[in-house]
Amino acid sequence: MDTKIDSIILITGATDGIGKESAIEFAAMGAAVIVHGRTAERAQAAVDDVKKISGSAKVETAVADFTSLTQVRSMASDISKRFTRLDVLVNNAGVFAKQRVMTEDGLESTFQINHLAHFLLTHELLGLLQQSAPARIISVSSMAHSNAKLDFGNLQGEKKFGGYAAYSLSKLANILFTYELADRLQGAGVTVNCLHPGVIATKLLRAGFGGFGGSSVKRGAETIVFLATSSKGAAATGKYFVNREAVESSLLTYNRSMRKEFWSVSERLAGIT
Repeated sequence: MDTKIDSIILITGATDGIGKESAIEFAAMGAAVIVHGRTAERAQAAVDDVKKISGSAKVETAVADFTSLTQVRSMASDISKRFTRLDVLVNNAGVFAKQRVMTEDGLESTFQINHLAHFLLTHELLGLLQQSAPARIISVSSMAHSNAKLDFGNLQGEKKFGGYAAYSLSKLANILFTYELADRLQGAGVTVNCLHPGVIATKLLRAGFGGFGGSSVKRGAETIVFLATSSKGAAATGKYFVNREAVESSLLTYNRSMRKEFWSVSERLAGIT
């Protein structure tokens, strides 16, 4: 790596796939990397790998099962105590569930893990990010968002559930959250962007789409690393990126009143007052 960075970067869902590959690349560039995992064992195993491959010792764990909003809050509190600053938050963790599974919070798991846990985590770490300005928030969405339908009466699959419908809704949620947060943080020194990483050969692709084809995890990490480290990534906010370029997202994502309503619903569901 030619680029050297002196940043503290938290990546959720970094025990495998593009999250882990991003962690390796950030660590190789000199960043201090916080690897989030669902369990302490998974997180530590990933940290050991990242250290070995990158040659960096500046890699630490953060632990929370995103099916528990209590654990998300605890992780945010732990990070705020352990670190005096946070330069980049990468909201990457994601699942594809073919069955409707409810969490301990009474919410559909895809919606909670892919969207609501990140919504809450970002809220809880916002003070740390703002005091670290200039800082960056990056969320991993998907081109699947363009197939999503937003029915406020079916956010948890109450009326009808399909694995792909739930996944695409959660990816739409990532973009709605990005655009609304970018508006709210104008002038605060914190940029907020999201991306489609490509169709990547990951555990999620296998679970949701049968694992056909898919590019390498290195390719999947490209736009994440670009947004976290480049001057162009620092200048942009409220954008959706594909292949390191800002592109238009679906028409639905530009509906401001709907974004605000979705934000309010997300606050209520996450227990944010």
